[in-house]
Amino acid sequence: MKTEKYTCGQLDHVHRRTLLKGLGLAGISWLTPLAQALAQQDEHSKQQRPKSVILLWMDGGPSQLETFDPQPNHAIAAGTEAISTAAKGVLLAQGMGQLAEEMQDVALVRSVVSKEGDHERAMYNVRTGYRPDPTLVHPSLGAILCHQLPVGATEIPRHISILPGGSPSRGGYLGDEFDAFKTYDPQHGLPDMKARVDDDRQQQRTKDLDILEHTFASNRLAKLEETRTLHMHTIRNAQRMMTSEQLAAFDLSQVPEREKTPFGDTEFGRGCLAAARLTEVGVRCVEVTLSGWDSHVNNHGIHDGLKKVLDPAFAALIRYLRDRDQLRNTLVLCGGEFGRTPHMNPAGGRDHWPHGFSVALAGGNVVGGQAMGGSHADGRKVKFDEGIPIENIHATILDSLGVQANLELQTPIGRPIKLSEGKIITGLMQT
Repeated sequence: MKTEKYTCGQLDHVHRRTLLKGLGLAGISWLTPLAQALAQQDEHSKQQRPKSVILLWMDGGPSQLETFDPQPNHAIAAGTEAISTAAKGVLLAQGMGQLAEEMQDVALVRSVVSKEGDHERAMYNVRTGYRPDPTLVHPSLGAILCHQLPVGATEIPRHISILPGGSPSRGGYLGDEFDAFKTYDPQHGLPDMKARVDDDRQQQRTKDLDILEHTFASNRLAKLEETRTLHMHTIRNAQRMMTSEQLAAFDLSQVPEREKTPFGDTEFGRGCLAAARLTEVGVRCVEVTLSGWDSHVNNHGIHDGLKKVLDPAFAALIRYLRDRDQLRNTLVLCGGEFGRTPHMNPAGGRDHWPHGFSVALAGGNVVGGQAMGGSHADGRKVKFDEGIPIENIHATILDSLGVQANLELQTPIGRPIKLSEGKIITGLMQT
């Protein structure tokens, strides 16, 4: 799907940063006081904004009571205990001791609500900020960031899904080129990154392909010198990627064991380390999936096992980014498509619950050490108008990275639509 020109995106206007840069910030003494103030404010905001997002996707829907919103000493806890953290007054569920030590850099939003309780529909809702619509496909958060923010010097995909499962993030109406690039266990890097023939033969094949492409495109494109077909665009990107030094960020085989060990010897742990390395070389959004949270049966056993994977990896990711002065540049988001019911079912499980669940945010300009909202200790639903709708999380993240959340684009059929219908959450991010 190819995107038509939208009406008034950010890149269609002269941004004040561009204007001031063109005038030369070193010589702004002749500008008006207002212009000087704008210049100083813009340079400050430029330094403060995160550049990348890492999404730790808990596929299946984790229980808020066994992770980020424990309710000890209440019936709905069903035996789940809570532990203290580095943030005064903020508790985590037992089994998350390593993350508890990093809570000064983590904010918990405990009263997230949505109107979708089916896995597929809820995943769509949380990833895009919109409920499913049969008339179009909305772009995911990562796709929007890649569409709206500068490309930079990145030679590898800017939107990546590690261990994607069945529902990796998509570009939606922005186009397939904004779909997440899918990859798996990064233990040995990416497969098929070297040509299977010698350089001369590879170059000849490329020339032959160019001839075929020109014939194909000549019947479809009016201005061959200005645009390319999507498949040729994809091929060129792949060729550039295959020869890029940035490709090493995918490969953990050369990483010292002392760096890998804290993340845990798991696919998810290695995925988190790879995600951090990828953002260091300029990748805009990386999602890493940990599957298996759909605990209709044996809720406690399932969560105990998965927390042994999540806890060291999440905590190590925060430390890794902090040690390399990248935590301020990287916003980390952890959550799933919904939470789990406060009351246990007869099979010892918890069922789907979009009426008050939790997400965790770390790094970037997140105000850490806090918990916003909360579920009800008696198991009541968090009413939609008293909770934090998932679209507000989207709007807040977009705003944090410098994207106008209510910016209106046009879909390929000319339908106007905002990047987000949400509202920015006050107090979650530093301003």
